[in-house]
Amino acid sequence: MANDANLNTQKKEEEHNKIKGVFSLQTLMKVGTGTTQRKTIQKNYWFAKEVENDMIEVQPLNVNYVPSGPKKLISKDEFLDKFSPEPEFYTYTVYPKMRELNKTIARADRHRKRGETYSAEFEYKNALNIDEENIRANFGLGLTYLERGDKEKANDIFERLVKLDAAFEAEHKHLFNEFGINLRKQKMYDQAVDYYSRALELSPNDENLHYNIARAYFGQNKIDQTLAHLKKALELNPDLEEAKKFIEFLEKKRLIPEGTINTITS
Repeated sequence: MANDANLNTQKKEEEHNKIKGVFSLQTLMKVGTGTTQRKTIQKNYWFAKEVENDMIEVQPLNVNYVPSGPKKLISKDEFLDKFSPEPEFYTYTVYPKMRELNKTIARADRHRKRGETYSAEFEYKNALNIDEENIRANFGLGLTYLERGDKEKANDIFERLVKLDAAFEAEHKHLFNEFGINLRKQKMYDQAVDYYSRALELSPNDENLHYNIARAYFGQNKIDQTLAHLKKALELNPDLEEAKKFIEFLEKKRLIPEGTINTITS
């Protein structure tokens, strides 16, 4: 028990000592041309978080002082060499704005779960006014439109999300899955195929993505593509029962030759 307590204490200390907060990066800029050219120092602010293997994940702050846009990884040595801590700026400006943004999204989520779609839309839009690339807010607003059957507005959100790599990261998996399912439920099969294709570019060996895109292709009545992705799903995970049952369903409907499932699983 004592060893467990010591281990927990050590882990907490390690987490506490990890880099996290707002840092500034100064870059030298040349302004003007010829004899009027002069040098000026530009200061940009970044939100930084230490991750695995002595790497630091950095993300720029937007004009509203919240982390927004693409993240990138740099080594800890490079980070410590180039970035300067801004603890007061983080404590008094950035952290309160991040907290308020998260509270706004949480309110929107509660409205959506209660079926209060117009209140949810209002709060999600408030969040996007602060951070237009916020993944949770974009997914939430898109789901709100899909649940309301507003396909035109949902398509606008789809086009925004499909361009954002961060939308398909593991931390957003549940929202990502829910959005794809709702696209298919609304018979937005073209968008669903594009959506899952984009995800497969980033995670080509995810059997569930292959299964989901197979269902979207089936909605388009593209049986060859449906079967190809079901086969790939089973190649990646031979125990994926949903894929097996889907193939058996295709056999019963005489959309593919009988015995296809036996050929694949033997």
